[in-house]
Amino acid sequence: MFEPSGLYYPNRFARYFLLAAEDVLSPNGLQAVLGMAGLDRQLPSDTLERAYDFSNFAAFCNALEDMYGARGGRGMSLRIGREWFSGGLKSFGALAGLGDPAFQVLPLETRSKIGLEALTSVLTHYSDQRIKLQEDEECYHWVVETSPTAWSRVSDKPVCQAQVGLLQGCLNWASGGHEFHTYERVCAAVGRPQCIFTIQKKPIGS
Repeated sequence: MFEPSGLYYPNRFARYFLLAAEDVLSPNGLQAVLGMAGLDRQLPSDTLERAYDFSNFAAFCNALEDMYGARGGRGMSLRIGREWFSGGLKSFGALAGLGDPAFQVLPLETRSKIGLEALTSVLTHYSDQRIKLQEDEECYHWVVETSPTAWSRVSDKPVCQAQVGLLQGCLNWASGGHEFHTYERVCAAVGRPQCIFTIQKKPIGS
């Protein structure tokens, strides 16, 4: 177990995450990872109470790497992150509007930016995750003050693939099916003060 961070996601968001993990890993796989991580094997309640500590996410993703190896575990985290969005978060708050037909006729770059802004707004408002969305001519930069998946972890490579998957899922939904090159450029687990995710503005293949 990692030391508690004192920073929290609402139970509902954590529940979405673990249900996504169950879809990717199978029910038995989920239970095995939770056991290895030393976490409660019961799903969090379906409430907006901020009660699921960031350290639980870090412990879960760390256990994935212990079970499947660094490469395999990070690949699983990426898939879970995408499913986390499509399986629950996309229907929440400002994100729900991204599926509206009126939204889908907007220019692609506008939809992508609004999608990232909506995800940033939802996470910042309902959880203790503090995020700034910045941009330059070619990229968006998602700057996370404290990433739950990097909390207390030490690595020689970025570890927040679940957050990368979350961003990919959001952009795929907002853009109507396009994929965007998204990666973690800076990670707190590598000794940096923040985690920074970079997203190319132009979709892959364009």
